[in-house]
Amino acid sequence: MLYDQYADYALRVATVITKNRMYAADAVQEAFIRVYSNIHSFDEDKPFEPWLYRILINECNRILKNQSKTIPISNYLESHPPIIEEDAYHFQEYEELYDAIKGLEDINKVPIVLKYLKGFTELEIANILELNVNTVKSRLFKGREKLRKMMRKFDEGRNQNEKKL
Repeated sequence: MLYDQYADYALRVATVITKNRMYAADAVQEAFIRVYSNIHSFDEDKPFEPWLYRILINECNRILKNQSKTIPISNYLESHPPIIEEDAYHFQEYEELYDAIKGLEDINKVPIVLKYLKGFTELEIANILELNVNTVKSRLFKGREKLRKMMRKFDEGRNQNEKKL
């Protein structure tokens, strides 16, 4: 089943984009509804994943756009996201990197996630985001540079904390 095969990673990608587990779950659900509703228009000669992720990213963007029109139930939920259950892929080992990725602007974060967490090629990312391939390459380059700077800051902070001990 498509949902069983792609839902976990789709949720991770959506969580990085929306920065909110509940919004991400909504985006994934809506994306799969759209996939099933429009499966007849899918070109079977093309890979499925880029098509799915284009739909998912569009849903994430739609939810984020509508987010400003809603009133939050509680400021607590915004400042304290729900606890994420144990991750089968052990992403907690990469917590600093994940935090750095979350700190990127969407313009760099989305291509980074699609390239390095999902393994899409630059051409596939360009098709998903409906951008020029060179634009994708530029955003990936700038995103990697920003990540390097953030990771250096994490290292410097960790080294200063170790010196204090």
